[in-house]
Amino acid sequence: MQVSTSTQKEVVLRPKLRVSRIVYHIVVSLFAIVMIYPILWMFASSLKPNDEIFMQAYTLIPSKLEFSNYVTGWSGIGDNTFATYFKNSGIIVVLATIGSVVSSAMVAYGFARIPFYGKAFWFTCVMMVMMLPHDVTVIPQYIMFSKLGWLSSYKPIIVPFFFGVPFFIFLIMQFIRTIPPELDEAAKIDGCSKYGIFFRIIVPLIAPALVTATIFSFYWRWEDFINPLLYLNKPELYPVSLALKLFLDAESLSNWGGMFAMSTLSLVPVILVFFIFQKYIVEGISTTGLK
Repeated sequence: MQVSTSTQKEVVLRPKLRVSRIVYHIVVSLFAIVMIYPILWMFASSLKPNDEIFMQAYTLIPSKLEFSNYVTGWSGIGDNTFATYFKNSGIIVVLATIGSVVSSAMVAYGFARIPFYGKAFWFTCVMMVMMLPHDVTVIPQYIMFSKLGWLSSYKPIIVPFFFGVPFFIFLIMQFIRTIPPELDEAAKIDGCSKYGIFFRIIVPLIAPALVTATIFSFYWRWEDFINPLLYLNKPELYPVSLALKLFLDAESLSNWGGMFAMSTLSLVPVILVFFIFQKYIVEGISTTGLK
């Protein structure tokens, strides 16, 4: 009985494929360890005594478990517990996310479906704003919000997002372009207005893009440090990202254990959102721009 040439080649290639797969998984695992090590170190440091965190920084195993770091950290600084800071972060994240996603979806629908004068010019302006570094706009925005009397409030951190986010506009617009225009025409025949087409036809079909924009907005607003630092000067208004620096004191002993404990807790919402909605992130990004 003769064995075909293709079968012989497959037999020869199988050991090579196994070796390449083993090497691939080893390399990927090493990269994963390198990337996750800072998080593991932070979690381990949250369970170490304060004087041991940097004295034995090379080890992840505490000599003694200090769960009191979470108790002292949650008690916060002064009269404000970390429950206040988590509440402040929730207010900022929820309102800014709702504003950015809703406004960006409406603007994206206008660019993708509604013809109007100067459409190419305004879309170019949106793309130019998306490419501007944040540092370029910090000073003009601060001067504008100062003249409006919005300093020491959440308005500069929330209100601008109700006027659209360039990246989300581009993301959702590309998703809308994948929807056949014939659906719009059919809805018009049935008597739908532009608003009816948007809310009844477009919005249900672009749900993956909306979820993707929501997740990105959640991440960006939750970890935002610069904007709260610029516009908030009262500790009772601080979000979690800004409140963590209160554990550091240049004149006395810094509470590193409490800071790492609260930093670990601040990652819980981020991790939960990622694992719950990761399929929408992949779907929303992978189908964006496909025609």
